[in-house]
Amino acid sequence: MTVVLETQGLRKSFGGVLVIDDLSINVQQGEALGIVGPNGAGKTTWFNLITGAYTVDAGSVVFEGKDITKLSRHERCRGGIGRTFQIPKPFSGMTVFENVLVGATHGRKMSERESYRHCVDILDITGLHDKVNVLAGSLTLLDRKRLELARALATDPTLLLLDEIAGGLTEAEVQELIDEIKKLRSTGITIVWIEHIVHALLAVVDRISVIQFGRNLCEGDPHTVMNSAEVQACYMGGTPA
Repeated sequence: MTVVLETQGLRKSFGGVLVIDDLSINVQQGEALGIVGPNGAGKTTWFNLITGAYTVDAGSVVFEGKDITKLSRHERCRGGIGRTFQIPKPFSGMTVFENVLVGATHGRKMSERESYRHCVDILDITGLHDKVNVLAGSLTLLDRKRLELARALATDPTLLLLDEIAGGLTEAEVQELIDEIKKLRSTGITIVWIEHIVHALLAVVDRISVIQFGRNLCEGDPHTVMNSAEVQACYMGGTPA
């Protein structure tokens, strides 16, 4: 399979605190990779290094065979990397459709008119087709999560980074989100999903990587990884056998 994303030997410190320490993770085309680890392990910081929100201290980010380590955030977005954030922050005074249109026009290098059909398709995929004219500030948490996803998809990414998109939802809402992400997978998009709700990951991903202290602790088959004594110890508070 083709490697879409390669992060090699990444290192990032904030002051005297080393957050990412020689982290190397690769993602295959069409794969869904789950990322788990305790709070403060460096998971979101890794996303920020991939998207250019943070600059790397050492190492490289290679996307679709191109070194993008020094590219700007908007260049990476327009190049095919989309992401969601842990806390949805839509433009509250704008409608759902207008929010998605912003992502399409600024993330795809297309005119507003050319983006209309694309936005309608995205709203259908994310279950927001009946809320196109609703103000984003009045949405439920589930629909704000869907809108966050829709805005990322509006940039037409080949790599989609999901950062705890299921957090704060009820069990029924998590299942709805799982079903929508499964539909996305069928389009061939590559997904990397950080999540603490492990059963959501297990329902979707092909592989799980565990990050601890800014390093890749282990990776492999999702059920094998999550049942390992090593992961139980670092992530779930268990004791190694």
